[in-house]
Amino acid sequence: MIKNIAPLLGKCVGCLSIALLTVTLAFSCCFAASSSPEAILVFGHKNPDTDSIVGALAASHLLNKTGRPAIAMSQGKANPETEFVLKKFGLSMPAMLGPVAGRSVGIVDFNDAAQGPDDLKEASLVFIADHHKLGGLSTAVPLEVWLLPLGSVNTVLYEMMLFYKVDIPKELAGGMLCAIISDTVMYQSVTTTERDKAAGNALAKISGVRDQKALAHELFKAKSALDGVSTREMVLRDYKNFEMSGTPVGVGQLEVLSLDMLAEKKKDLLAAMAQIKKETNLNSIFLMLTDISKQGTEMLAISDDSALPSTAFKTEFKDSSAWLPGVMSRKKQVIPFLEEVFKK
Repeated sequence: MIKNIAPLLGKCVGCLSIALLTVTLAFSCCFAASSSPEAILVFGHKNPDTDSIVGALAASHLLNKTGRPAIAMSQGKANPETEFVLKKFGLSMPAMLGPVAGRSVGIVDFNDAAQGPDDLKEASLVFIADHHKLGGLSTAVPLEVWLLPLGSVNTVLYEMMLFYKVDIPKELAGGMLCAIISDTVMYQSVTTTERDKAAGNALAKISGVRDQKALAHELFKAKSALDGVSTREMVLRDYKNFEMSGTPVGVGQLEVLSLDMLAEKKKDLLAAMAQIKKETNLNSIFLMLTDISKQGTEMLAISDDSALPSTAFKTEFKDSSAWLPGVMSRKKQVIPFLEEVFKK
């Protein structure tokens, strides 16, 4: 009888051992999941451009490689230029950002609250990489911040990867190169530095790009794509809100190979600007129509103070428009002059 029971007992003990092992593994997995840090959400500004989207991808790569789990996100859809870049180098568009309250976040290509999600101040800001002026954000605890006076946030991120000795994948290097070329207008913008050129050359080698000028032409051609795009979408394609001495101001930029493409659209663009100004209670709204070939900007302006645009840019505005030769950069050639006027 004992002989008959022994095999049964053996089976029971085996089953019990398996059950205990299963429970142990499940507990271990739960413990590991609960003790692992929540991923940092990394994103750029609203109405993102190529520098902002690729910057989020680059920053999340850097954070992950330095032991800080991170996920690239976006505050808007990709514009035609960014779509071209992502497709050309096989990169994935980041998922759309949702609420960030209570989450750890990292931001790239901006540090002004007006350009972030509405609940940004309720998030835990742990990382900033940017190439703009300080925008007034504050935190309760220290964080990692790299703010460098360079032409592109991807130049900042390239230098960060050198600092941390993080390898850059070929595909990401191609996207970062495109972002630098786009933001510096192929190294012609006044924001361009020798460090931008050095970063671009290094990323070109990693990505296998032999002709940066040919790549730039493809970029600017994609950037100029306007077929099927409403004038409202044109105004908002690369648009940012600012608080200037407590006054809300909107500034957009539409870069095209030639202003001839927009000759028949100026009245409709102004109408769209007026509607956006009303909807968002702005004091003033500006739209830079930047001609990449002529290296200048036709500025469209609508303001509660009709004399303000002329005062800011020291030129006469006729029919809400003025040609500003040599003006290519919103950051360096537009925003400082507007802020100076609003201080008075």
